Amino acid sequence: MTIVSTDEEHATFVARALECEYIKVNISDDIYGTEYGAVLKNIYALAAGIFHGLGYGDNFQAVLVSNAIREMNRFIKAVHPIKRNINGSAYLGDLLVTAYSQFSRNRTFGNYIGKGYTAKSAMLEMNMVSEGYYAANLIKEVKSQHNVKMPICNAVYNILYEGKSPKKVMAKLAQKLN
Repeated sequence: MTIVSTDEEHATFVARALECEYIKVNISDDIYGTEYGAVLKNIYALAAGIFHGLGYGDNFQAVLVSNAIREMNRFIKAVHPIKRNINGSAYLGDLLVTAYSQFSRNRTFGNYIGKGYTAKSAMLEMNMVSEGYYAANLIKEVKSQHNVKMPICNAVYNILYEGKSPKKVMAKLAQKLN
């Protein structure tokens, strides 16, 4: 768990109150980076779910996630350029658990999309909120103010908001990822 605050004393107080044998707490002052990371990881989990629903395997998922953390880093640097370790648990750790967990709402939502459900029918099937659905639209708006290459977020947006074919969009995206 990461406590984010510009007041280190307050963050330390909260961290000590929450930390126990099964909860490890980190402190950060990167409010913008942590928040954007939390938003972006939901979009990337959606992408992971879409690929899973389309039948892509675990090896490809690793390629996707490694590209996602680089994309996240580019975006966060452009929006709020400070020194940070993007490989920390608030960024990479959160991305990994959300993209790989079978309990992730966003991965599950993406899996439905990959299997041919519309966004509306996937929402009804899940009966839960997939933050990544709304995040894809938000990030498109924010990134339009910055010149950031974000092919994964663009692909998810195109599928969810422009009605493009998940199979075609993701096949094209898969060719770009390395």
